[in-house]
Amino acid sequence: MYFTDRGIEELEKRRGEEDVTLAWVAERLREFVDLNPEFETPIERYATWLARLDDEDD
Repeated sequence: MYFTDRGIEELEKRRGEEDVTLAWVAERLREFVDLNPEFETPIERYATWLARLDDEDD
């Protein structure tokens, strides 16, 4: 198990039944980067990866 799996599991346990929009997720990511600017690059990469999941060219 990766260390990050613990956070993902907690997220799923606490909020797994909620319905949220991608706009809500995007705003939470912006807030996180504002509070933790050292994570700007990984969050940018993650957001770009999510945005392009359906691109057949990638």
